[in-house]
Amino acid sequence: MAKDFPYPIWNVEMETMDLETRKTLQLYRLKELAAYVYERVPFYKKKFDEMGVRPSEIKSLSDITALPFTTKADLRDNYPYAMFAVPMDDIVRIHASSGTTGKPTVVGYTQEDIDTWSEVMARSLMSGGATRKSIVQNAYGYGLFTGGLGVHYGAELMGASVIPISGGNTARQILILQDFGSDVITCTPSYSLFLAEEIEKAGIDPKSLKLRHGIFGAEPWTEAMRMEIEKRLPITAINIYGLSEIIGPGVANECMEQKGMHIYDDHFYPEIINPETCEPVKDGELGELVITTLTKKGIPLIRYRTRDLTRIIPGECPCGRTHPRLDRIMGRSDDMLIIRGVNVFPSQIEEVLVGIEEVAPHYQLIVERDHNLDVLTVMVEVNDKLFSDEIKGLEAAEKKVAHAIHQMLGISVNVKLVEPKTVARSEGKAKRVIDNRKL
Repeated sequence: MAKDFPYPIWNVEMETMDLETRKTLQLYRLKELAAYVYERVPFYKKKFDEMGVRPSEIKSLSDITALPFTTKADLRDNYPYAMFAVPMDDIVRIHASSGTTGKPTVVGYTQEDIDTWSEVMARSLMSGGATRKSIVQNAYGYGLFTGGLGVHYGAELMGASVIPISGGNTARQILILQDFGSDVITCTPSYSLFLAEEIEKAGIDPKSLKLRHGIFGAEPWTEAMRMEIEKRLPITAINIYGLSEIIGPGVANECMEQKGMHIYDDHFYPEIINPETCEPVKDGELGELVITTLTKKGIPLIRYRTRDLTRIIPGECPCGRTHPRLDRIMGRSDDMLIIRGVNVFPSQIEEVLVGIEEVAPHYQLIVERDHNLDVLTVMVEVNDKLFSDEIKGLEAAEKKVAHAIHQMLGISVNVKLVEPKTVARSEGKAKRVIDNRKL
């Protein structure tokens, strides 16, 4: 007799598989993967040989720690195709990063990879509230960025209707929300707040829209920001995680319980490590997420260091899915700010700001070095009401923000209140940090 679950599940067999059965599957796939990359990718053969490890020596899942890490630098060093495990004849799609901080990282997909991606995206969309009857307004960018096409193929696989509007053109986004009856929107969380602002500015009641669910990713965001989005766009705001090096969006996704993102570990084997020692940490402890792609064919990766900081949430999820849950991304191990010896994540500042009525959740962090002392300035917009208030009101708000940040982080910061709409809006990833230090 089939078991009932509180919410629809796309692939019940895989998403609710018991742990022991899944471990057996993971070990089988890990052995296959190790032999596959050793034979096909010179980079991995060299790494394995240098470490004195052979694929045949993998006997248990814990043996994965004997395998080498892979980093973004490795992908750049082997630009563009040297990490591919199949001939170009078998590659049906190529995506790449923007390359704004160096050579882009290039990823290739076989048809089997595209099918896997569509499968995990279908799981993600359904766990985020979409159904076969949904009209999905896909406001992620289409192109070399993986967001747009990942959502697109997953939605089509599950039988939903996709509106491939891509990012930007906010007036048109609003028109389509009104006229096409979209009930699901996919974009970055910061853009969803911008969209909410523009909807309010246009005098439209968000409750008049048919929008019910938002699936947001591509940048870290906080629980407080979720509450703000859900208040201004009366929807459930769901967190999705992915990165192009692994497959794109759909590596992990929250369910309607909103208690962490289920990582689909029949395809993406996760480890959490201490980023300094590279040793594994216990479930529940914060560390860097490392992923091994168990089933990818085009460009499989062994122990890829994502640099994203998160933790495994212990315990079972009430939704019935058995895949482990990742906490929201707390920041990155390589862009964490250290201010006078204190580790500072933009998400912590954001959490403070969203809780203060007088300011809007649009901000930038500017770091300078003055006589060998790091100085952090938080530039944040005030709301319309305060902007028209007396100077003493602005001064009080400034002190309030500085005090709240000090309470959370234990450091003093400069607060610069600016007019509404001053901080640059983003249709992609919001630029939160400007670090002017010459380190």
